[in-house]
Amino acid sequence: IERQAEESQRLFYTARRLNLKREVGIIGAVSFIAGTMIGSGIFISPQFVLSAIGSPGASFVIWSCCGLIALLGGLCYAELGTVIPESGGEYIYILRTAGRVVAFMFVLSFIAVMRPASATGIALSLAEYVVAPFYSGCTAPQVVVKCVAAAAIMVLATVNCLSVRLATTIQVVSMVVKLLALAVIILGGVVMLFQGHTENFDNSFEGTYVDVSSIGIAFYQGLWSFDGWNTLNYLTEELKHPEVRVYCSLIIHLRRHLCSLCL
Repeated sequence: IERQAEESQRLFYTARRLNLKREVGIIGAVSFIAGTMIGSGIFISPQFVLSAIGSPGASFVIWSCCGLIALLGGLCYAELGTVIPESGGEYIYILRTAGRVVAFMFVLSFIAVMRPASATGIALSLAEYVVAPFYSGCTAPQVVVKCVAAAAIMVLATVNCLSVRLATTIQVVSMVVKLLALAVIILGGVVMLFQGHTENFDNSFEGTYVDVSSIGIAFYQGLWSFDGWNTLNYLTEELKHPEVRVYCSLIIHLRRHLCSLCL
């Protein structure tokens, strides 16, 4: 009787537990990945990859390998997102496989160190770009930069807490702006190619650095640019038909990201 009562209570609470609304479609899913991956990395990393590896040909090889690694990681996460359709990303996967202790250790370090450091770096970079027009000819005060960064974090946190649809709309708008910026860069490169500026392709592997440190730094910068392919797995429960959306959104954006880097 006690066992039946416990089972009935468990089923009761399972049926009444809160569930997230599935309001994110294919466009929102792609925008979440694109909005994370297309950031400061794609606009800053290419010059550091080239300076670290020493030649355009080797730089192209590094970018191709980084894209392949990101593609394989994204496909693994897509499979995990369909097998374990729960929000939480790495935490929920570790919880279901390695147990509560390891999952707790991961999420503690993630919340206390990893995610705050990453969000702070992105927010400070955003703040520097925002306040730069107001301090032409001089460096912006750090107090102003930090206040703008803190305000940006608070605004985004509030938006994500208030409405999934509003957050998705902001992601879509930011994705469009970033794609337009990439389109300008790509079209500029294509125009220069048609004008005959192909000198970088002559002896493209000349001057390549083959030491371990140079290759490692180049891979670090390239993978930083591709970072963000695991973002969608943090909101799997909010996806419409996650078994389809996860795969489609990952493939669509990774293909677009690789094409933009190649051009």
